[in-house]
Amino acid sequence: MSANTAAVSQTPTFCYHCGNPVPSGAPWRIEIDDTSHPLCCPGCEAVAHAIVEGGLESYYRYRTELPERPDERQAANADTWQVFDDPGLQAKFVHPEGDSGHVHATLAVDGITCAACAWLIEHRLNALNGVESSAVNLTHHRVRISWDPAVIKLSQLLAELAAIGYTAQPYEPDKAQARLQQEERMNVRRLIIAAVGMMQVMMFSIPIYVAGPEGMSEDFYALFHWLSFALATPVVFFSALPFFRNALRDVKSGMLGMDVPVSLAIGCAYAASAYAVIFNVGEVYFDSVAMFTFFLLFSRYIEARARRRNGQSGNALSGVLPVYATRLDDDGSERILPASELHAGDRVLIKPGHGVPADGVIEDGQSSLDESMLTGEYLPVTRGVGERIVGGSQNMENPLVMRVTHAGNDARVANIVDLTDRAFASRPRLAQMAARMAHLFVLRLLIVTVCVTAVWWWIDPSRVLWVMLSVLVVTCPCALALATPTALTAGHGQLRKRGVLITRADAMESLSNATRVIFDKTGTLTRGEMQLIDTHSFDSTLSAERARAIAAALEAHSEHPIARAFRPFRDATLQARALRSVTGQGLEGTLMGKRWRLGKPHFACSQPPASPGEGQWLLLSEDDTPRAWFRLHDGVRDDAAQTIAALRESGLAVELLSGDTPDAVEELAQQLGITTWHAGTSPEGKLARIQTLQAEGECVVMVGDGINDVPVLAGADVAIAMNSATDLARTRADAVLLSPRLTRIADAVEISRATRRVMRQNMIWSVCYNFTAMPLAALGLVPPWLAAIGMSFSSLVVVTNALRLTRWKRRAGATVKAPTAKPVSV
Repeated sequence: MSANTAAVSQTPTFCYHCGNPVPSGAPWRIEIDDTSHPLCCPGCEAVAHAIVEGGLESYYRYRTELPERPDERQAANADTWQVFDDPGLQAKFVHPEGDSGHVHATLAVDGITCAACAWLIEHRLNALNGVESSAVNLTHHRVRISWDPAVIKLSQLLAELAAIGYTAQPYEPDKAQARLQQEERMNVRRLIIAAVGMMQVMMFSIPIYVAGPEGMSEDFYALFHWLSFALATPVVFFSALPFFRNALRDVKSGMLGMDVPVSLAIGCAYAASAYAVIFNVGEVYFDSVAMFTFFLLFSRYIEARARRRNGQSGNALSGVLPVYATRLDDDGSERILPASELHAGDRVLIKPGHGVPADGVIEDGQSSLDESMLTGEYLPVTRGVGERIVGGSQNMENPLVMRVTHAGNDARVANIVDLTDRAFASRPRLAQMAARMAHLFVLRLLIVTVCVTAVWWWIDPSRVLWVMLSVLVVTCPCALALATPTALTAGHGQLRKRGVLITRADAMESLSNATRVIFDKTGTLTRGEMQLIDTHSFDSTLSAERARAIAAALEAHSEHPIARAFRPFRDATLQARALRSVTGQGLEGTLMGKRWRLGKPHFACSQPPASPGEGQWLLLSEDDTPRAWFRLHDGVRDDAAQTIAALRESGLAVELLSGDTPDAVEELAQQLGITTWHAGTSPEGKLARIQTLQAEGECVVMVGDGINDVPVLAGADVAIAMNSATDLARTRADAVLLSPRLTRIADAVEISRATRRVMRQNMIWSVCYNFTAMPLAALGLVPPWLAAIGMSFSSLVVVTNALRLTRWKRRAGATVKAPTAKPVSV
């Protein structure tokens, strides 16, 4: 043979349909225009013949490029997703994260079935350069991603998700809910087919087990096997399809999930049984195949329903805002428009029975509002002119006119949903350990199965298949993977029902380990509704009325609770300039050419006089000269004493840490029975106190509400912000109270402890079950049908144990009120 001939023979031949190399000696070809063209596989041959026989051979004549392979379409090629890099489109669902330069978005993800999916998505995304964090909300099939847009684009993130088999798009509550409902309906169909198939297959299998081959004729024996074959086929190829699809995805991505051993067990048992029926050799396992598929689908369905039920209240927040709103134009005419088109400053009419479409302030009317969706408090609250109302509330009695302050994604409801998604951006230590164990367990399970198969091949080849199936099925780590997610979901749901929003998932673990709770005073243990009850002027040159007006001018632009006490005394002719706020001390500004200070005595004046009496006093000074005293009163919250007693009943130390005067703090501490308190403490001093306690080994919970509490909230092990807290305090908190009731803090501690107990119980059960069941299955003592029941039972035990959290009730001892001294005004 010549060199040229050899070169030609070594030139690779490519498939005429798809362009892939054609294997040597491949028999598949297509005739077009009297020319024979090679094809690479039966699939391309079938498609090519269908095109030609359908009269569409011109497709091959006029095509300009080869069709794209399915794998290439799913590859991490961001071109397909570049539309999501458009700034205008991203403005609707991508939000900045402070001053870090990072942004975050919540995406709805298709194809999530279990905890292994969540682990795979997070593991893949977190490995990308530029991704700060990613966290899957397993209950609602959402993923929250935080990334640096200067390093990686959103289109690349979406393409990466598609490459591992998960398509994602911006989260829209209505569409996401529709997808979840469609997915649930399909799961029900799969479950019904599996149930019917299992019952029918068992109907034909029981006579064989009872009578045996010798007890019935060969014709009936074969007929029952063929009928079982026919009935098991739709169970495998329809009901069990998600297992095979997920296993293929896991193998392609190199991350072994629990669906890999499940698919191996179902596929091997079905293939061996089909071979036995067709060729009339070996054993038949169609009953075990159908039973295993049904029990696994049933346990996953129960688990999914439990997660969805516990997450309904949180998920419902996404759609709590009304779809439409009635906007009032300048001429007073009404116009109905989508609530998404509202903007700050719009006037909106809210009729009785209608929902509040945005956050705002009432300009006209008074009515009762149902805020239970947001706060967990089922008693309606009365709101009138000048008071704020929150989007998602329900107007119950009279029409209201509201001026919109925050609409759409800026509304408080949207912030709550975002904080909920942020809670999944981290996992408790126990949950991380369970996820790692479940992932490693699959690989070790496959290795053990191979070893057991080899041993049984040497001992008794006739029992190899069903022993292998039993090992794969009985030790599937479904319960281990469900151990912590189900408990966390149930715990979050119970907290949400009681008006406590966890914004960082591992806060539950820290809260369960807490040893001390530290309260701020103003706005936390007290209502934060300061009232000016006394004014004492030093001389007649400055009247009490004039002193109040000057103080109101200094406080005009402050959001501190004290500023609200001076608002009724505002004088429009007085405007303070060069205002400066000293955190925890007071305010200073220039007024009428003089420097005025209002705040704590030593801040307002270098040599302050003694206060006129007990209580909380503020000093007003002019150029370091004392001019007037103001006495403020702030009532104690009704449930403050009950909360202190409940926390002590739980074994926690309680401390009061405030920047107010010693007299005011001491009186409040005595009234509530708090023995450890610190007064006159600056924000830096509060943080130092927290750090000192932490150095001594304490786990500290800090409860606050103001801007001056932000440093200490950031430094605490668990930071809890009151419902009236500033936006900055809420974003720095690990948990936010959605209602004004302090007793929710004691509930949160008890629920967190209960969640930790359930997580540990689930972990212990899962590990003990797997390590007990595996040796029994390896010894051949567990048949495949019993393995299917055992695995499903193990998963149901974990889910049922977690569901106990949904019925949690406060312990009786925690409701006992602490003895209080004679009420003293603070």
